[in-house]
Amino acid sequence: MPSPLPLLPPDLSLLSALAGAALKAGEVILRIRDEGLRAEGLNVAHKSDESPVTAADLASEELLRAELARLLPGVPVIAEEAVAQGKGEALGAPADTFLLVDPLDGTREFIGASGEFTVNIGLVEAGVPSFGIVLAPAVNKLYAGATTAQGSGAFLGGREADPASWTPIRCRPMPRAGLVAVASRSHLDPQTTAFLADLDIAEKISCGSALKFGLVAEGRADLYPRFGTVCEWDVAAGHAVVRAAGGSVCRPDGSPLPYGRTGADYRVHGFIVRGAGS
Repeated sequence: MPSPLPLLPPDLSLLSALAGAALKAGEVILRIRDEGLRAEGLNVAHKSDESPVTAADLASEELLRAELARLLPGVPVIAEEAVAQGKGEALGAPADTFLLVDPLDGTREFIGASGEFTVNIGLVEAGVPSFGIVLAPAVNKLYAGATTAQGSGAFLGGREADPASWTPIRCRPMPRAGLVAVASRSHLDPQTTAFLADLDIAEKISCGSALKFGLVAEGRADLYPRFGTVCEWDVAAGHAVVRAAGGSVCRPDGSPLPYGRTGADYRVHGFIVRGAGS
């Protein structure tokens, strides 16, 4: 595996703190899941777009908003459930630094008792995700990545916020043929299927939530295309991790993926994640 890009120790303090917040949220999510399994099951409501929401989504977001306000006071937090309720923070113009939070990415997987759900925290600076945490609490996987003026680095950990316990990871070079592609388990759209059909794919991995970004970041997959519509909080954390690991995330036409557009509804109309050298 290629050596990791240099990341200075002072930068790891913020990454570690963000990981700690995600781990606390993960504990809340697992507790609510376990309580639901012991009772009559999870109570599931639906938002205006018919997507599901549970008590775990709401409790995780409440905790994260409090943690992030303490860690980065004054930095706006754009979180999925607050936006869905019309309570999201308004970004100024231009929006330079802000946080994008998905408190429980992969709610359908969570409801279905799959471990493929994540807590996503992304810090966006000057329109680009610079710090990212993708935590999958049910399978003990923590992806962390940061890109700063001092350097970049991406890491894989478990249940610890201590960077000393993390393993450096790196995207692998994109092969000319025999690509390993990762695709959504619950939201595979026809355009993504057609895109993959035109490529030399040796293996296709299906999984849920932002774990797909992590598979590219750790060199287990080369490509993650998605042409269906998602939101910025679904993408920013994974984007930061892949970027720190030497890969790229862009629109399907190759242009940069925008974040924090003033007056926008935070929708992202497709993206492609590629490994190193892309």
